[in-house]
Amino acid sequence: MRLATSEQVFNRCGAEPPLTLRSALERGVRPAVGFQSPDDVVKDPHLSLRDRREILSSWASDASAVRDEPRLRWLLGTAEPVPLAEVLAALKRLDAMEAACGKRPH
Repeated sequence: MRLATSEQVFNRCGAEPPLTLRSALERGVRPAVGFQSPDDVVKDPHLSLRDRREILSSWASDASAVRDEPRLRWLLGTAEPVPLAEVLAALKRLDAMEAACGKRPH
């Protein structure tokens, strides 16, 4: 899965016009459409643990940082920025879920 982290990632110096959400989807880039919070990612039953981790990691990355607001992250396809602390907390919950899955008898 390729995941878009911000509109800025798409803007290339004159090589192509700035990409939009629609053109990102056409190129096979999966933005975080439909997620309002990191907790929504953790709770999504249609995503694998790996996909959840990829989305949350992209959301936490510096590429998703809001200009002049380093404590906020804004992932392409989400309605508004969220505090980085929420993203990191969601990653910790995901760690706990993965640990619990690993301890289950097969």
